[in-house]
Amino acid sequence: MPELPEVEALAEFLRERAVGRAVLGVDVVAFQALKTVDPPVSALGGLTVTGVTRHGKFLDIDCDGPHFITHLARGGWLRWRDDLSGAKPVRPGKGPLAVRVRLSPGEDGQAPGFELTEAGTQKRLAVYVVRDPAEVPGIAALGPDPLSEEFTPEALKEIVGGSRTQIKGLLRDQKVIAGIGNAYSDEVLHVARMSPFKIAATLTDEQITGLHEAIVTTLRDAVGRARGLAAKDLKAEKKSGLRVHARTGEKCDVCGDTIREVSFADSSLQYCPTCQTGGKPLADRRLSKLLK
Repeated sequence: MPELPEVEALAEFLRERAVGRAVLGVDVVAFQALKTVDPPVSALGGLTVTGVTRHGKFLDIDCDGPHFITHLARGGWLRWRDDLSGAKPVRPGKGPLAVRVRLSPGEDGQAPGFELTEAGTQKRLAVYVVRDPAEVPGIAALGPDPLSEEFTPEALKEIVGGSRTQIKGLLRDQKVIAGIGNAYSDEVLHVARMSPFKIAATLTDEQITGLHEAIVTTLRDAVGRARGLAAKDLKAEKKSGLRVHARTGEKCDVCGDTIREVSFADSSLQYCPTCQTGGKPLADRRLSKLLK
């Protein structure tokens, strides 16, 4: 799933290539992806892209008033095309293509654009055309952005205070902190040397400070690595930069212990026992307890 660093990189990528171009058209292939009807998608035709930004894991393209907003969900991605002038008309089908956005040609005569695709059978990619980003329920409910000035150790202390949620789940809750998903919550907790099952309210002031630093540095480092890369290269860069997530069975680069996994119904987490749980392996989450 694209998380804050990848979506931020996609926003920067589109700022360089899409801002200043007019929208020639938006072709919706997967109709279930479009979550709004007013304004209609056709209203974007002829408007100029004036800005691209990010809200948590939402990508926001400002078309001189109306906003084209997408959430890529678990299997979605954005593919930039240097020239769509010769592209065949899109038709609804079983392929991965969900939406195609065609932009005006440049001096070279090429008419670029991008396509939103979604792999897998769980079609959760979402597209919204709204007058104000706050009209998107997911954006309106977002917690603070962890790379904003407002996200201080004091703000994090207020967030975790009194919460009986396990810290892994709290970090992933978009209503609590915006932009962190399954992968970077694993990475943050490894840097913070903290068990994913630790109850948020039990964190000491020192642990909160360390967790805050781990959140900010992990995300900033990931954004820095992704900056300047083409959209097609972002997935590979993310994978290469992960320390524990999706590395089950490999050696921890910090201590040499074997990275372990806890499985859930539709996801999993990875962690290092030596770095995070005092050397004790966590039970499979389906057993709901820590091995003693």
